[in-house]
Amino acid sequence: MSHPLRNLVQVPVRPAVAGDVPELVRLRALLFETLGGEYFNPSSADGGWRDALAGVLEERIAAGTMRALVVDGEDGDGLAACGIGSVEERLPGPHLRNGRVGLVIGVVTAPAYRRRGHSRAIMQGLLGWFREQDVARVDLYASHDGEPLYRELGFTDHPDPALYRRP
Repeated sequence: MSHPLRNLVQVPVRPAVAGDVPELVRLRALLFETLGGEYFNPSSADGGWRDALAGVLEERIAAGTMRALVVDGEDGDGLAACGIGSVEERLPGPHLRNGRVGLVIGVVTAPAYRRRGHSRAIMQGLLGWFREQDVARVDLYASHDGEPLYRELGFTDHPDPALYRRP
């Protein structure tokens, strides 16, 4: 159940624009640093992923093929928080009526701005956008710290085990 005082403060969430791309890259790097480990921060990685990410974000923001929501920091301090959503087309089935799956990609808040409701406000905005996109399901990977919020928002354990392989 949501804490009654959480709804008293309105967090100003806005769609990201092209000028936000450097800050989106900074926050995404912060997410990977926070998660750590060989999976999220492999020792073989170089900084080239940041340029690649900036290019993809610029393209997809301009094309409107993803939704990036942000909360501005105080006094021109860059972005306080961001969250990105995209829609993946899969094959329809009895468990996926239209094949459209919403993906939440990295909700992250800078340390100085945590515990102010930014992630909750961003997630509520993304969930609204996913409804507009007529997705049949929304998937995300939750960090340990983020899991309680996502469960409050109605997320449950996924029935499929997640596996991965690097080529």
